[in-house]
Amino acid sequence: MRSHCAVYVDSGYLLAAAATRVTGTSLRSSVTVDHPALIGQLADQATADSGLPLLRIHWYDAARNGHPEPTHEQIGMLPRVKVRLGRIGYEGEQKGVDLRIGLDMVAHARNGAVDVMYLVSGDDDLTEAVEEAQAQGVQVIVLAVPTTDGRPHGLSRHLQQASDGMALVEAERLDSWVKKSAAAITAEIKAATPAAPVPAPAAKHPSPADLAQRVTAPRTAVPTVPAERRVGSPREVVYTSITGGTASISPRYEGIPEESLELMDVVAKRVADTYFLTATPAQREALLADRPSIPRDVDRSLLQDASESLGTYDIADALRFRLRDKFWDAVGTHTR
Repeated sequence: MRSHCAVYVDSGYLLAAAATRVTGTSLRSSVTVDHPALIGQLADQATADSGLPLLRIHWYDAARNGHPEPTHEQIGMLPRVKVRLGRIGYEGEQKGVDLRIGLDMVAHARNGAVDVMYLVSGDDDLTEAVEEAQAQGVQVIVLAVPTTDGRPHGLSRHLQQASDGMALVEAERLDSWVKKSAAAITAEIKAATPAAPVPAPAAKHPSPADLAQRVTAPRTAVPTVPAERRVGSPREVVYTSITGGTASISPRYEGIPEESLELMDVVAKRVADTYFLTATPAQREALLADRPSIPRDVDRSLLQDASESLGTYDIADALRFRLRDKFWDAVGTHTR
């Protein structure tokens, strides 16, 4: 039997990483993608690197109830491309995609279908699948999306260590097939355009009647607000209000470097601006109606972009709260 190579593409990783490279945010709505050309590039790179003919490209994505969308159907019509769909959960999270990738890799390795596998992903959860495929005598190479400075984007150290090698998707060709969407360009222009100064309201001089009322008005004591106290989770800060109830106040950021807080502010504004200008009117209405809940795909982009900016997978709870608070602040600038 003739040897072959195959490519296994986690499209969520590929498109989010490519969007980050092009626009600075991992929101997939921020880019337009030439899927046939992009998939052709991956096929060319795998065959050139391995010296083997391509058996198939497996394209993994998530869809509502697992039903293909028009884009999935178009991709599935391409030669030697197999679309495999997971589900989108109730809160917008991806379900079953990693499992499908892992099961296919192990099954194909056991069946002797291919000798070299190219995995386009950075997910740590696929490490065990890579090791099992290798145990069947298959080589597994990780294909990572490069950042703008040439590093692999979002690649798990464990996954890289388990693989037989790592290569970067060809950057120049990648930038030809994944480009900024028109809405993302509009967002950049709007962000770069200084807002027109708002004239200060004209000073209102008090009338003689106003002055007389101030002099005769009885003075009232200002109640003292008790000192704040922390309850429950260390992230929760409450205080007792003047009326006797409780109210939330913004979390504190003691011990967090100022530059990290500023990075969260930049990330939150970039994601909010891009999402608000690329979302449909119905999506905008749903976003505002569900506040303070953030759509799962948007929250995932916030955390991915924050992780990339900080250079770490572990984001402190205080920074997560800062990120989400500043996201809503940025959304507010679009609704005033």
